[in-house]
Amino acid sequence: MTTTTAADCTWFEERFPDLAEAYCFTLVRGLRPAEVLDRLGGRAEPALTGTDAVVEAAFDLVRASDGRRQLLAMTSVGAWTLLIEPNGCTGVTEDRALPASAGTRWVSHFVNINGLDAFLWAEDTVRRLWFEPGFPDERWGTTPDELLDAMHDVGFRFGDDEEADAPGPDLSAPAAFALAEHLTGVAVTPELLERTTFACGSVGTR
Repeated sequence: MTTTTAADCTWFEERFPDLAEAYCFTLVRGLRPAEVLDRLGGRAEPALTGTDAVVEAAFDLVRASDGRRQLLAMTSVGAWTLLIEPNGCTGVTEDRALPASAGTRWVSHFVNINGLDAFLWAEDTVRRLWFEPGFPDERWGTTPDELLDAMHDVGFRFGDDEEADAPGPDLSAPAAFALAEHLTGVAVTPELLERTTFACGSVGTR
């Protein structure tokens, strides 16, 4: 049963505004960070502690590479690898994410500064669910409706909801965090983002 909701995840935008402007969070089951990086064809970069340092390094790398490389920050959380991309989208880019999900579960959500967003759930190279968190009524994948109850429970607003047009903050991004936790059991916390020393790597952009 889903317990974490969008309302429980609003701290992310409040406490990490620089990262919250544009990011991709990915959770991969049963692989170590180095294995995830290898599957994405990446190369190792110096480790960094805390997401403030990760965000700064990510933009430094973009400038130094003339936009040709994207920083990935990774850490193990139980049986999962958490991968964070400031201003990146590798985790929801299907020609990379689906092959990399071979033999495992891959859950990723993305937001950029232009308001574009995406949520991807893949199992063993198969896209089970893809949708835009801001527009959850339209969904694609082999099981696009399997998580409908959970999506309602965590706080996505659907067009037929009575509260859909009610005034209030847009909670689609926090709802994506809550849905990712529902699928993985991994709770992303402020302490995790602030205190973790992340193994880092980079991949080429396309």
